[in-house]
Amino acid sequence: MNRVTKLLGIKYPVVQGAMQEVATADLAAAVSNGGGLGIIAAGGKTPDQVREAIRKAKKLTDKPFAVNLMLMDKNTPNVVKVLIEEGVKIVTTGAGTPKPYMTDLKAAGVKVMPVIPNVKIAKKMEEMGADAVIVEGMEAGGHIGNTTSMVLWPQIADAISIPLIAAGGIGDGRGVVEAFVAGAEGVQCGTIFSIAKESPVGENWRKAVIDATDTGTAVVGTSIKGGATRGIANEEALKLMELEKTGVSRDEFNAAMNKALYKGVQEDDPKESFFMSGEVAGLVKESKPAAQVIQDLMDDAQRVIKKGVEIF
Repeated sequence: MNRVTKLLGIKYPVVQGAMQEVATADLAAAVSNGGGLGIIAAGGKTPDQVREAIRKAKKLTDKPFAVNLMLMDKNTPNVVKVLIEEGVKIVTTGAGTPKPYMTDLKAAGVKVMPVIPNVKIAKKMEEMGADAVIVEGMEAGGHIGNTTSMVLWPQIADAISIPLIAAGGIGDGRGVVEAFVAGAEGVQCGTIFSIAKESPVGENWRKAVIDATDTGTAVVGTSIKGGATRGIANEEALKLMELEKTGVSRDEFNAAMNKALYKGVQEDDPKESFFMSGEVAGLVKESKPAAQVIQDLMDDAQRVIKKGVEIF
C-alpha cells in the first residue's frame, strides 16, 4: 500500500480517466470493482443526471469511486451540492480552479484531486488543500497542455509534497514503471479504459483505437485558448482542423467538437465522430474487461521491475 492506495481506499494505484460521455457509472463501477478508482464524468451533465449516475454506481459497486467536475460548466455549483448530498468522497477537477468549492468539499470530507498541467499550478493546488494532483502530459487524449509527460512528472514530483498521479501516455506496465520512476505514486489511464468491455463506445470507436499506429492521433483546436484536444486522426479531426482555420470563436469550435464527440458515443459514426484518444492508442490491441485491464497493467509492471535494466 502506498500513499495513493491508502488515500483513496483502493487495491491498485490505478485511476480511470474522466472521459466526457465515456466515463459512465457502468465503466466507473467496473474499474472500482477491479481494484482501481473509477470516475464518473460530470461534464456536460445536469445535476439530476449526475445524481442518477452516482446512485447507479452505488448499486453496481461497494468500492470507492470518484466524480470529475468540469469547473467551467455552468452547472458546477449545483453539481457540487449533489456530490455532497450523495456522499461522494473523492472528486477530481479540471478546466478551472476548484478554489470556490474547496471549503464546502473539504468540510464534507471529500478528497480533491485536480488535474494540472504545470509546476506553478501544482504548487497552487497543494497550497489550496488538494489531497493529490493528477499530472497530465500532452500525450493524453482529450484536452491537453503543452508539455510531455516525461518532462512534467519529475519536475512536479520535486516541487510538491502531496501524492502525484501520472497521466498521459500510459498503456502498459512499462508506462506504469516509467511514471513511478519519475516520481508518481499512481497512474491515471484513459485510452485503455475507453474501449474496455464496460465502456459505452461502439465498435467503430474501438476499432479506431485498436487500429491506430504510433502516429494515429491528431490535435485539434491548437489556436484556440484552452482548445487543444487530442483524438484519432480521422475525417472528422481533419474537418475540425479546417473549421479552426476559418477563425471561428472558441464557443463555436467547442460546440462543433462536442457534437462530434457525442456522435462518437451515441451513434458510433466513423465519418462524423471525433474519437478522443491518447497517443498510447498505438499500444492498445484489444478490448478487455476493465478488471482485466487493471490486472494486466499491474502484472506487466511487476514483470518489468523483475526484469531490471542494466544502464552501463
